Amino acid sequence: MKYAVIVLTLSCFYADNDAQGEIMKKIFFVCCACLCALASSCKKGGQENSENAALVIGGIFPLSGPTAVYGIEAKNGIELALDEINAADGINGRQVVLISEDDEGDPEKTVNVYKKLTTKDKTGIIIGSLTSGCTQAIASLCQAQKVLLLAPAATLESITDAGDFVFRACFIDSFQGTVGGIFASSSLNAKKAAVLYDNTNDYSTELMSNFIEAFQEQGGTIISQESYIKGDVDFSAQLTKIKNSNPDAVYIPDYYSTVALIAKQLRAQGIAVPIIGADGWDGLTSKAGDEVTNGFYSNHYSSDSSEPKVINFVKSYQEKFNSIPVSFAALGYDSLYMLKDAIERAGSTDPKAIRDELAKTDGDYVTGTIKFDDHRNPIKAAVMLEIVRDGENLTTVYKTTVQP
Repeated sequence: MKYAVIVLTLSCFYADNDAQGEIMKKIFFVCCACLCALASSCKKGGQENSENAALVIGGIFPLSGPTAVYGIEAKNGIELALDEINAADGINGRQVVLISEDDEGDPEKTVNVYKKLTTKDKTGIIIGSLTSGCTQAIASLCQAQKVLLLAPAATLESITDAGDFVFRACFIDSFQGTVGGIFASSSLNAKKAAVLYDNTNDYSTELMSNFIEAFQEQGGTIISQESYIKGDVDFSAQLTKIKNSNPDAVYIPDYYSTVALIAKQLRAQGIAVPIIGADGWDGLTSKAGDEVTNGFYSNHYSSDSSEPKVINFVKSYQEKFNSIPVSFAALGYDSLYMLKDAIERAGSTDPKAIRDELAKTDGDYVTGTIKFDDHRNPIKAAVMLEIVRDGENLTTVYKTTVQP
């Protein structure tokens, strides 16, 4: 453009000389034609280069707040997969970039960061969020706007009812609640069980109902069913009732921060029986003490598995983050690899094409062999872990696997 201005200026300067003016006009028009051709070429080149530009994937995680362990671990797992994928020439030759946003475990903030990712950052693929309430807050938005959503750990069954753009990497609450009930009866030989749950949390209530159903089907009896609401910190009244009922086991389906409070008060009341929970307990070993030993919970994988994929994942994670990965890291890692496989099969980054290929997933990942049912829920096994003391630290050990 600056050359055109120079030519135009010169043509004006020589306007008083007809012959020279005509020459300059011809030069001016030739330059304009060349500039137009150059602009067209640059535009075309930009379009071609965009095909090789970085592939942007949005991530929504609770990186602060009461469930921050979930988000930090999942993000770490994704970043580990990202390093491996980009080192191996990316996805279809394109490097992958993760744009992470913190929703603090708050559904309203999940919606806000979703809008930022899809409007400002222009991504059509999102991994997240981690808790069921936050993921449910954006599931319908993703479906309406044809944004592909892959939830690593949102186990509430109704989330994928939003539509065919919504997938998850984890099993659902009805399955792991059932796993807990079967384990209590068959592995712990419990005949009588008590349940303490958050009646304001869909995650907790769905697990509770499925645990009760499975435990009773195994011949067990629920002798105490107590509840609380989100934010409660004193559980003495409920635990007194549970203690008086004399259960063989207590089921506590909630997130690790609340379970840590309950377990301390439960043991202080002299309730020494096994306590049982679900995947929300991941992170508990770093937030509690010996009061959570003799504790068991359903989970998506076991870090001490002898499976080669798990061994390699745990080793690489420890080298990068200097800690043993919990299930949320494994689910985040698997989420990105499932997307990679689907994008490569699709040969496209169009969310519709990826959706169609993701639905055909049938492969071995860190958290097991994964296939999707008609509601885009993975069909895979669950493991039961036991919390034990290992020297100065608490850790988990594998107890058993329950098939779907």
